[in-house]
Amino acid sequence: MKKPIHASCGCPGRAPLPITRREMLKTTATGFGALALSVLLQPRSVAAPRPPHFPPKAKSIIFLFMDGGVSHVDTFDPKPALEKHVGEPWSGDKTRKWQKSPWKFAQHGQSGMWVSELFPQIATCADDIAVIRSMKADLPIHSTGVLFLHTGHNLAGRPSLGSWMSYGLGSENENLPGYVVLSFGHVPVGGMEAFGSGFLPASHAATILLADGAPIENIIPAGSTKIQRTKLDLLRAQDTEFSTKLGGSDAVESAIRNYEIAARMQALVPDVLDETREPKSVRDLYGLDNPDKNSRLYARQCLRARRLVESGVRFIQVNCPYAFSNGAWDQHGGLKAGHEMNARQTDRPVAALIKDLKQRGLLDSTLIVWAGEFGRTPHAPGPDGRDHHPEGFSVFLAGGGARGGVVYGATDEFGVNAVENVCDMHDFHATILHLAGLDHERLTFRQAGRDYRLTDVSGKVIRGVTG
Repeated sequence: MKKPIHASCGCPGRAPLPITRREMLKTTATGFGALALSVLLQPRSVAAPRPPHFPPKAKSIIFLFMDGGVSHVDTFDPKPALEKHVGEPWSGDKTRKWQKSPWKFAQHGQSGMWVSELFPQIATCADDIAVIRSMKADLPIHSTGVLFLHTGHNLAGRPSLGSWMSYGLGSENENLPGYVVLSFGHVPVGGMEAFGSGFLPASHAATILLADGAPIENIIPAGSTKIQRTKLDLLRAQDTEFSTKLGGSDAVESAIRNYEIAARMQALVPDVLDETREPKSVRDLYGLDNPDKNSRLYARQCLRARRLVESGVRFIQVNCPYAFSNGAWDQHGGLKAGHEMNARQTDRPVAALIKDLKQRGLLDSTLIVWAGEFGRTPHAPGPDGRDHHPEGFSVFLAGGGARGGVVYGATDEFGVNAVENVCDMHDFHATILHLAGLDHERLTFRQAGRDYRLTDVSGKVIRGVTG
């Protein structure tokens, strides 16, 4: 019989508090602003580390989001049958023809893993990654696909994977948020809900840090200590007035916690994100001096991800630069030029991140997740493009308890359908949580009279890729 789960954190067997913070705020509304000021001026944890359900393999997760849908048959899933039948009609639609890959595949590492020439640097890490070739998504639509990948649901309003991690495990650094998205400034096709906390407390939503310019607005204190104190006094007055009208609410409580974190971030974030402190050997490894701006910025974000892991941030997502209107890898036409450009921008920094973590002894405790919302069709109406394909595609894991040099699952001979060890998105999420020490069936939150979880009512851990 399972132990009861405490509603506020998902930890088993914890007794409820005699009075909640919300109840306290409702009964002491006029003290609301003073509370805000006190937490700003006196350091204390707002999301203390919480015990996992069992010993974790991964303490931190870096999610490399390959927005737009990477073609599996051009990267990690070679299909000789496409070479033999190129130009012949696809049986599902005679107007569509089989399209072979423009790139050659070769085996790499002691494992002999097949990787295309699109990723020459990632190929050197073949023995450190576990490729899942049998992923399935629900719908061939970017908006629902992005939401499904991030939240386990096709509709907006559910918490993201990063938010579930923050909620379940808390933060290891009281001066930094537990969930960070390293962004290029664009809103994903699925909307900002992909990074949101849904019905979880708003403090578990992502903090967005930009690649170019100031990573976050107003992070550097402006003016003297006196000016800073004047601003805090203004916040106190505004909070007091607002709380008198509305009483305690999650939104306002979360705003106070965000003020608290922001005040402490002012001292720490600029140092954590300052890649100029790195030696030339590390800068060269990532390609921080690449003349191509998007390549250089993506390298910066990957290096920042490593620095954030070192600082105790629990979940870091690195987005792709946008090269096209719908997404970085979304090439319905111009496949060869588009995929080559996206690969040039991401291949070296991703491989550098794996190698850098490994040489610092951090790869074993850091799980890298490389995934897009779906793959691309092995057939197309034209000679140089592929369309959305959720029926079978590839993702990979590295470090954090994932088995290196492993290929799990398979699609059919043409790469149309996942046919062996089929993995859906709930399985994928269950596996990520498992490696972080969380049981996906026990990590729940009661909302509208029922217990919700990231994996809904399904999901199983993919044992073939966990060490």
